[in-house]
Amino acid sequence: MKKVEVFTDGACKGNPGPGGWGALLRMGQHEKEMSGSEPQTTNNRMEMTAVIKGLSALIEPCDVTVYTDSKYVIDGITKWVNGWKRNGWVNASKQPVRNADLWHELIDAAKRHQVDWQWVRGHSGHTENERVDKLASDAALSAR
Repeated sequence: MKKVEVFTDGACKGNPGPGGWGALLRMGQHEKEMSGSEPQTTNNRMEMTAVIKGLSALIEPCDVTVYTDSKYVIDGITKWVNGWKRNGWVNASKQPVRNADLWHELIDAAKRHQVDWQWVRGHSGHTENERVDKLASDAALSAR
């Protein structure tokens, strides 16, 4: 199984507001940068979209390490999602889970792969995180 690193970030100019996402896919020496935007969204939706787009770009099942500075994405996919499924997509406050549409997409995008989820501190000089932060921010600015 091919080993791939996926670095992701989301950005929003206003929350909600114009948003962007960025992803960097790396397999050995090969890299691919991706980004996109939405005119009206939230930071969490852009964080999730970055991971979904990065995983979905992989043509075949891979051994993937996803790096994100989003605790929301990490905690959601590794801790909360099983409870949400069990409880019919209702959270601990008995409210519908926010961004359920994207959680379903993320589950689908991840299930083809062996995924290791890694949190990185944002804005701390992590080279790849800084790259995807710039991709996401530039995309958000273009959505205005």
